[in-house]
Amino acid sequence: MRILEIGTQARELDALPAAAPASGFLWISVARREFEVNQAQIQEALQRLTGTALLEFHVLDLLNNQLPSHYDFTSVYDVVVFRRLAAAGRETALLSGGLLNNEGQRPDTANGSALRHIDTSPVGFAVFDRVLLTVHPVDCAVRDRFADRLLGRSGDPVAPGARKGLVRMPSSPAELMLRIVDHMVDGYLELRRLLTSQLDRWQSDLLDERGRFHNWQALLDGRNTLHQLQEMCEDQRTALAEWLQTLNEDDFDAVDREMLQVRTRDTLEHVERVLSHVQRLEQSLESAIQMHYSATANRTNDVMRTLTALTAVFLPLNLITGFFGMNFEFIPLIHTQGGFWWASLLMGLVGVVMVAVFWRKHYLRGR
Repeated sequence: MRILEIGTQARELDALPAAAPASGFLWISVARREFEVNQAQIQEALQRLTGTALLEFHVLDLLNNQLPSHYDFTSVYDVVVFRRLAAAGRETALLSGGLLNNEGQRPDTANGSALRHIDTSPVGFAVFDRVLLTVHPVDCAVRDRFADRLLGRSGDPVAPGARKGLVRMPSSPAELMLRIVDHMVDGYLELRRLLTSQLDRWQSDLLDERGRFHNWQALLDGRNTLHQLQEMCEDQRTALAEWLQTLNEDDFDAVDREMLQVRTRDTLEHVERVLSHVQRLEQSLESAIQMHYSATANRTNDVMRTLTALTAVFLPLNLITGFFGMNFEFIPLIHTQGGFWWASLLMGLVGVVMVAVFWRKHYLRGR
């Protein structure tokens, strides 16, 4: 659990305070398992700080690790659940595992091959007037990044070069929530290069005439991943749209309301961009699969056409040999000394003529 008191500056507290700060607000961030264990203590602190505790079904929502993105509200607080991409153990990797390449080997994720499974976990927000409660997965780095940024610590990837006292503090728990959500959506935008690189590699493998594509399981996993991303983006869009709609009904200052609306619309636009990109990638993948089957069918037709032409070349030759193989005593050329050579010449001439005709009609070579 991390507790920050945010006003003109931010400072970290060692324990839950007895009362809300005179100015500014509190940010209480806790891991999901810790929230489950210390639920009574946190509920008591919320009752003391805000005058009300979380409803039971909202507590269950915050504890549910499989809950999709959604928005709910009461007269005292709002609840937003937003699914994020889990970190993969490297600073820029946002996925939990790499794809198997066409040879069945796991490539290096640094080369952009990381699309097999996207590990997502929901982040819960309980937004009060003076308190923001966030419930994170255990390995969530977003909380630490924003806390370090607000505290002015170095090495913050969100605001490179920021120094203590120069970072603009959020004016309300709602603004801080939107900042965190916007950062999580930006993490989706970082996937575009990885997704595009992997799908371009698949398209090249699918349309390669000199090789055969074997890793259909990875391709299926990739399609399922794109479906999963699309569903998550649609849930996020719905949650943010509902939050934006209720901003007009809450008792915000006009300036604060306008600022929150601008931030929410900006985050919605980012979600729309991700959704559009995922849909384009899915269409490109479907087109590559259809082109692969079309190319395979064309290659099969070429092979069958060549085999058919070769069979047609040998059919008259078989007819000639069958003619001279009949058990009759008197057959032209059968008793002459040069009969074999005349028959061979006839067969060769017929074969050459038919090969020339088929070659001119492109039956034995590509167009």
